[in-house]
Amino acid sequence: MLRSSLIYIAKAVTFGLVMAAVFIVFTRFIADPNGNLLQFNSGSELSFSSAVRKAAPAVVNIYSLSINQEQPLNSSKLQGLGSGVIMSKQGYIITNYHVINKADEIVVALQDGRKFSADVVGLDPETDLAALKIEGDNLPVVPVNLKHAPRVGDVVLAIGNPYNLGQTITQGIISATGRSGLSSRYLDFLQTDAAINAGNSGGALIDTTGSLIGINTAAYQLTNDDKAGHGINFAIPIELAYKVMGKLIKDGRVIRGALGISGEPVNQVIAQILNLPDLKGIFITSLDSGGPAFHAGLRPRDVIIKYQHEEVTGVDMLMDRIAETKPGTKVDVQIIRDGKTLDIPVVMGEKPVRYN
Repeated sequence: MLRSSLIYIAKAVTFGLVMAAVFIVFTRFIADPNGNLLQFNSGSELSFSSAVRKAAPAVVNIYSLSINQEQPLNSSKLQGLGSGVIMSKQGYIITNYHVINKADEIVVALQDGRKFSADVVGLDPETDLAALKIEGDNLPVVPVNLKHAPRVGDVVLAIGNPYNLGQTITQGIISATGRSGLSSRYLDFLQTDAAINAGNSGGALIDTTGSLIGINTAAYQLTNDDKAGHGINFAIPIELAYKVMGKLIKDGRVIRGALGISGEPVNQVIAQILNLPDLKGIFITSLDSGGPAFHAGLRPRDVIIKYQHEEVTGVDMLMDRIAETKPGTKVDVQIIRDGKTLDIPVVMGEKPVRYN
């Protein structure tokens, strides 16, 4: 009986020691919200080095040069600097439009020391994005996960070349999403407190797995004398950047539809004046003379309540749908005019691209 008890106790002690060893080993790791393992060192310090190793080689330094034709030898000088991200083995790079705007020559420097002359594939000042292309072998490519939606509070890392000091990593969180109206109604910015300084523009915003979630674009300016808001920085979401890049590669520009209207949401005053049943729709304030809406017979004071049979929920929603419609397409616009509901067909025009 005593022997059986001793054997039982010995088995229990052995099992406990084995489980303790397993626990000690695995407590060096912890899974992030995406199911990826983040490693702690012996001092229990969290490290994102694995994520950086995956993404950083694909983040390049971009130097834009201008040629001074007034000099006898057509000397070139550095016009600006920024960052970019290699998106494919074919050498397509995405960066900010303002980084390479008006450049006569663009030089791309990789982290492995290689340098390339880059060709401009396409420009889209509306979203401040540009696509470049370089020719090279064994190019590093950034991991991209288009299915993961960034959330407020997620830890993020910004990679770029601030002030031409060389590649630098800054860390922060996503402070807010859907920040629009900063430069274009087509943008829903990610706001982050990860530092984005001069030279970081066009660089990568990654998550803790090393996947690209945004293209760094701007620090919020409080005044016109370049004083930036502390910890208020912005990135273009990768879903939008990826879509724009595809259009730039295909057409060299982003082709957007145009209706030729300006409007504002229906408020209580407008609803009372026009005797509207609710606060839905967009109140047309003006029309472009000779534009698609003008030719179709739309008028100021009309209220657009549906676009292509979809209820209009706001100005941004309507402008997004208009922009995504191919020019030349006949669309159905449902309006309220003088208390009557009318369906008016409109042939879409094309929004002109305005380069700075």
